[in-house]
Amino acid sequence: MSGDITVGAGGQGQAAQVQEYVAFKVEQRGIDLIPDSDRKMKPSGLFWLWAGAVFNVEFFFYGTLIMIFGLSVGQALLAIVVGNLFYAVLGWASLQGPEAGTTAFMISRAPFGRNGNRPVSLFNWLTQVGFEIEGVYFVVATVILLFSHYGTALGTPAKIAVIAVAALVQLIMPLLGHATITKVLRYLAYVFIVFFAVLAGFTFSRLHLSTFHRPSASWAVWTTALVLIISVGGLGWTENGNDYSRYLPRTTPKPRTFWAAVLGAGIPSVLLEILGVLAFTVTAKTVGIAQLGVPQSFPGWFVVPFLIFAIFQLLAINTIDLYSSGVTLQALGVPIKRWGAVLVDTVVCAVVTGIILFHGNFYHDFAGFLLYIVVWLAPWFAILMVDYLLRRGRYDPLSLAAPRGGLYWRNGGIHWPGVIAQALGMVAALMWINAAFAVPSYVGPLSNHFPGLHGGDFSWAIGIVVAAITYYLLAGRRVRQEAASTPVTR
Repeated sequence: MSGDITVGAGGQGQAAQVQEYVAFKVEQRGIDLIPDSDRKMKPSGLFWLWAGAVFNVEFFFYGTLIMIFGLSVGQALLAIVVGNLFYAVLGWASLQGPEAGTTAFMISRAPFGRNGNRPVSLFNWLTQVGFEIEGVYFVVATVILLFSHYGTALGTPAKIAVIAVAALVQLIMPLLGHATITKVLRYLAYVFIVFFAVLAGFTFSRLHLSTFHRPSASWAVWTTALVLIISVGGLGWTENGNDYSRYLPRTTPKPRTFWAAVLGAGIPSVLLEILGVLAFTVTAKTVGIAQLGVPQSFPGWFVVPFLIFAIFQLLAINTIDLYSSGVTLQALGVPIKRWGAVLVDTVVCAVVTGIILFHGNFYHDFAGFLLYIVVWLAPWFAILMVDYLLRRGRYDPLSLAAPRGGLYWRNGGIHWPGVIAQALGMVAALMWINAAFAVPSYVGPLSNHFPGLHGGDFSWAIGIVVAAITYYLLAGRRVRQEAASTPVTR
């Protein structure tokens, strides 16, 4: 790719404007191709970006959440270890960005076609907004908890005001863009590490062997907890991977990109989720387990600073989702600037958060959200990676960004093998899902069919396998031909 070509949100090739990769300045680029001259990120920057996002109270909460399912400590720890192995898929889903120089759902046009990519882009936009709603809800719940701690109950107007303020504050870093997010999350990670070391000290000082004596949950419940860990962890971040790795130089060694993402996100995820499990066992009493799961047995002076600090963490992790939802909205084909997409997503997030706060059941809704997003996400990831392997990592960036025509246009902008594989993968995932705890409640027919796997949720596995095999059989030959006609750029 020529270093002086970019493609704007509308997809039209044009001479690149001078857009320095600097922090604390509004980033003008959205789904534009990133010129080689502006790829100033290092793998260490990618590591700390993910570490800064995941060293977060949300992941502490996920550890307590799976304990609410009734798991024993051993079952919970096993689910965390197995589930977090899936950060390897985040590493694999970060390898395309440096090569293509654009976002995840622009690269997704290669296996799906420009128009065939719209449905999965819509699924991703809804997923990103869903995680943003989770973050804002937790912020609001934490503020309510803080006021109640001092004897003040917030009324409806005050709650609405808190939602509005939280939504406005969270859009600042996404508006400033990639360079700002990378720098801020790196320094926040340092602070988060110290803060959670203190939390770990309080937890371990109160542990006793008797706290580990809990009855075990059923196999079905354990697999549901595993899907939750996979969903909020490695697999749940794959659609964000290339949005951030695209600023790495094209010549960055692939192992360095892979391990920067895997370790940056995986290490804090494992540590915090285990800490959440152990903290849950300390006492049955909690300060708003429905919010953050902070044990009341911790010193009073620590609980309030913890909750205040949690607000900043929750806003920080929402930055990742809000940035990605904006560029996904552009990839979907909405003719909007990136900053405009951020504003749209912020408004949607605030409105839906208000509806859930006043009229919904967040924890049933959230459980269903985490279980059901795997239905589309697992097949999409499989197709993206099979396509990547078939074309040996070669992409034609200008064809990815072209509004019409190019290598990936195919049949009216649709690559039917990708669309068919996605549909079959989603049907397969729904056949082996156990969302009995979710809203809506649903158990797939295969979940209760096989002896020894009674009630198990293997939606993620069957979705990946069916979609991968289908895409390979339907598209393998043509994609190899496309790869052979794609120039190697270094």
